[in-house]
Amino acid sequence: MFELLAYERFRDTPAVRFFDVTVDTSNARDLVIHSGPATSPPNDPDSGAWQFYLHPHQEDNLLAASGGRTFYLVNLAWDQPFHIVRLDSGGDILRIPPGTFHRSVSDPDGSVVLNQAVREEGVSLVQEFRVYNSARIPALLAVTSIQAPPPRLHGVEPLLQAA
Repeated sequence: MFELLAYERFRDTPAVRFFDVTVDTSNARDLVIHSGPATSPPNDPDSGAWQFYLHPHQEDNLLAASGGRTFYLVNLAWDQPFHIVRLDSGGDILRIPPGTFHRSVSDPDGSVVLNQAVREEGVSLVQEFRVYNSARIPALLAVTSIQAPPPRLHGVEPLLQAA
């Protein structure tokens, strides 16, 4: 399942704090900037259905460096397959295992997230960053529909469930 990883503050000087946010196994770094209240990937423009990423050969390790972002995680192999996780600047690192559908919504003022990814050797970024439309995947749609049991919330107020 996903994890929330703490990291270490190792030095303070006047008005400055230093943190070691290293993910030891990371072999790739992505900086993802949302300008304003972005949703990634965006909803399907025709149907409005939620869309997700799923990385078959990549683990994500996400740290909000600025602003906040809410992640919607679905893994059909988990006992409870749907989770909503809040990442705030200065909070934990969110580890998303391979094979997990995920999407995110930024705060109204946007967000900056550092991903210290762990990619398998020879991975194709084109394949890893495919977009999956929930309207075309019955099991994914069933888990995220209004008729499904509610998702587990992690650091999220109940009113933030609609995205």
